[in-house]
Amino acid sequence: MIIFDNVNMAAVTDPESEVFEITDFTTASEWERFVSRVEEVLNEWKLTGNSTRKLSKEKADYSNGTWEEKSQEINFVDFTFSMTHYALVQENENDTNTELEEAPFPLAMQDLLCTKNDFPPRAHCLVRWYGIREFVVISPGPNVEAIISESKCNLLLSSISVSLVNSGCQVPMFVQIQQKWRRLYSGECQGHGVHTEFEMVHLRKVPSQYNHLSGLLDIFKSKTGYTIYPLPPINVAIRFTYILQDWQQHSWPLQPPDFDNLLGGEVGVEEFGKLPFGACEETISELHLSTTWPELTEGTVLDNDVYSDLDPLHAPHWALRIKTVEHPQCLLGDLLTDLFKLRGRKETTEEILGRGSAEEEGKDSTISSALSRLTEPAAPVPISKLSVSSMVHNARRHIQRHRLNDESPLGIEELNCILQYLFPDAAMDKTENQSAQPNSYGKSQKDQNTDDLFIQLKSAPVESLTHRLALCMCLVNSYHGGLRAVAYLWQEFVLELRYRWENNYQICGLQEELPDLRCCLLHQKLQMLNCCIKRKQARDNICNTPERSSETASQNVHQPTQFTATASSSQITAGSPGKSLDSWSDSEEEFFECLSDQGDTETPSMRREKDGSKTRAEGRMHPCNNMTLLNSSELLFIPVTQEPAPMTEDLLEEQSEILAKLGTSAEGAQLRARMQSACLLSDMESFKAANPGSVLEDFVRWYSPRDFLEEEIVNETSQTILKGQLSPRMKIPGNIWVETWENAKAVPAHRQRRLFDDTREAEKVLHFLEVQKPADLSCHLLPCIIHAAILKLKEEEASENIPSVKNNIQKVTVQASKLLQQFNPDYSNLQDCIDFLIAMEMVIAQYRSLKTKFAIAEAENEEQRENLRQFLNSLLEDPEVVVSGAGHGKIGGIIHRLFVNVQESANLDKEPGQKKNEERKLTEGDSKNHDFPSPAGREILLRTCIPRPAPYSKSLPQRLFCVLTRDEFRLVGAFSSDTSFF
Repeated sequence: MIIFDNVNMAAVTDPESEVFEITDFTTASEWERFVSRVEEVLNEWKLTGNSTRKLSKEKADYSNGTWEEKSQEINFVDFTFSMTHYALVQENENDTNTELEEAPFPLAMQDLLCTKNDFPPRAHCLVRWYGIREFVVISPGPNVEAIISESKCNLLLSSISVSLVNSGCQVPMFVQIQQKWRRLYSGECQGHGVHTEFEMVHLRKVPSQYNHLSGLLDIFKSKTGYTIYPLPPINVAIRFTYILQDWQQHSWPLQPPDFDNLLGGEVGVEEFGKLPFGACEETISELHLSTTWPELTEGTVLDNDVYSDLDPLHAPHWALRIKTVEHPQCLLGDLLTDLFKLRGRKETTEEILGRGSAEEEGKDSTISSALSRLTEPAAPVPISKLSVSSMVHNARRHIQRHRLNDESPLGIEELNCILQYLFPDAAMDKTENQSAQPNSYGKSQKDQNTDDLFIQLKSAPVESLTHRLALCMCLVNSYHGGLRAVAYLWQEFVLELRYRWENNYQICGLQEELPDLRCCLLHQKLQMLNCCIKRKQARDNICNTPERSSETASQNVHQPTQFTATASSSQITAGSPGKSLDSWSDSEEEFFECLSDQGDTETPSMRREKDGSKTRAEGRMHPCNNMTLLNSSELLFIPVTQEPAPMTEDLLEEQSEILAKLGTSAEGAQLRARMQSACLLSDMESFKAANPGSVLEDFVRWYSPRDFLEEEIVNETSQTILKGQLSPRMKIPGNIWVETWENAKAVPAHRQRRLFDDTREAEKVLHFLEVQKPADLSCHLLPCIIHAAILKLKEEEASENIPSVKNNIQKVTVQASKLLQQFNPDYSNLQDCIDFLIAMEMVIAQYRSLKTKFAIAEAENEEQRENLRQFLNSLLEDPEVVVSGAGHGKIGGIIHRLFVNVQESANLDKEPGQKKNEERKLTEGDSKNHDFPSPAGREILLRTCIPRPAPYSKSLPQRLFCVLTRDEFRLVGAFSSDTSFF
């Protein structure tokens, strides 16, 4: 037998033609490719198996359960579709026994009849309408037009039908049609001899004949072909939702401002140093009460256009949810956001403040007159008391005060209030001895209870100067002039610091330790400046005191740098960490001043002869554990040494970079060793001066005991003696200790070049502060203000006891600490932390709003108050909360009273005619409860199990979900049929 393709017969009969036109009917069309692609995706997702296992009798957690979602793009010609699979993960999915028993129809059809999962509060719309736990949706891609044409919709429906049949998939599949905002879906589910069609109707207005239960029952019966007798029961579930959004009878969220206060006129702002907190508007926009009548039977309830039995007060099930304002104005959040926005400004302080020509002339003339005082022959003040920087400082303060009276962003009272808050010791007499308690409020008891928080966040201790400065800058930026006020306050702050440096007044509000590298850089700089002031005070006290007892002098000398027996070898080799880069500079001509004859007396034990001359020991403190020198019987004395130079974080980073750039060459290694051994050289010179005739071994015994090894030996007279020697590390050729000892001279500390030049370091700190832009300042202060915000949230949460906020505070603290510990933090991620803090402030404000509305303070006893607190916490965390006891419980009575108050206030605004009509309806037996408004939404669920399409067919699930609102009428139906004989 010969089979011919469809050939053009004209070409066959024409002997001159050599081209045959052949149509190949075996080539797949675009529609077939699309169907095949859908089947491939179903196979990849393993959805082609049998899903007719028996449904669990337990209620599935549709709202809080875990939903798996996976998507795949498929194409139909030039149209792109997104194919998505949704499935609820069941905890008992792997259980055996009844869970895996065979059922008469697929799992999705069983879900249609399940009464345990009606009206889930938070789920996909198809889950709410059909109650299914697994389905596939095919929807147009993001840049594809909606499927509006009826022919295209039918083509897609036929495609999924063929795919389900060919693949044997029993998971329902839907196709989204019409505009996306309408949420219209059509689909079907295929089983063994059964078939379910999913249909929808969506209208703008509710038809009057279907505005009640009776009319919807008629639709359901007509659609299912409800003609068999006796009639099977129709299960009915009804849910009405009432909305309360009138809060006029409740108080304002925050107290009104105090206009008599210096900071009056600003809501929530009490004084400098206290962060404002709370929302400036109502945070709860709506309260939704859902009253449900579950598992009713047709005929047990009457609801038509004339009469209704559905009284919300007698509904057996109440549930409450809240709708919050999306972005309410919160005081703390605004403060953080405004400060964070300063990062984007590029202007310098001079550019922001600006100076007119008159001011520039005044500045030049004033500074010129100040400088000319240096050349006057007879100065009223000794020249040793004056300096160029102090005169320039006084001239600047004169100019600033002149501009303060004319056009300063801050008023005199405000500026004085801020400076007094920052520097409370300014009210004291400057001539008093302030060294006794210079840092009286450096650390409060409150901060001691949260001692690790500022370390975690790398900010500054609470109540420290840096912490207070951050609070003032935030308040000034948000409420008192913005950017210009910030720049002006910063300028005044730096001037005050310079004044304190030049006049030897310590800065209050800082710990007396060296710069703490655990704190932010700005706090380290202020500590460094304070350290310079203390060193300068010590030098001035020694220079201005001609005679002082040895006991008093011993209190003013610096303690020696010693390495204990536990010191590591690397520390000993490199010297003490924190040595200044400039400390070894040959150009330095200043010396370290201390009492030269401290501990030195004219006793024979403190003198010895060397090369025929007498050498006097200098700079001694006290003997070192009765040790003697190795080459003599003299006691080994601990010398007076210089303290190592303190360093801040940026200087350490700069030093590391310089040392790394020296390379590995011989010259670079020698220079690196010289830089690192500056402190070691100073200590060796002090040791030689205090212990004439000492050797390197003596120094090592005191400075690094681990590098001096002692062993017991037996001499010629059979006596056991101790003999010591240097460690192998010290005997390495070219050892820096040996070389430094040979070059060291016997110079006491008071005649040595200073390792730490407080004058130069102070000027470097002041220059660093002066050149800071407001944007740089905001970055420096951001850790402190985040620290303060977290403490404020903890304080506010402690008074309310909100578990979710308490847990989130711990999370955001950990997240912020990871970011702020970095030298250059990622500010985009830091923005997320700030948003998280703002969200917690909103939650606390929402809780307080609910607490006021539910009148917790008016509860009868502590048990009722605790129940109310737990209920309000659940409202903030869960999408919907069940009201225990419905309308007859304690909480239900409070909710009922809220609606009654709103209705009463609404009735006061009605005209007399409307009131008479309502009273007449009540006397005529109107069953509607007028304590509640008309329901904003009504949801009615109808379902049954009847044979379709014929009386002898299988009894299959039928379901109709109805949504009736003021602007929407939606019917969502699932109708099953027996396909065994059709």
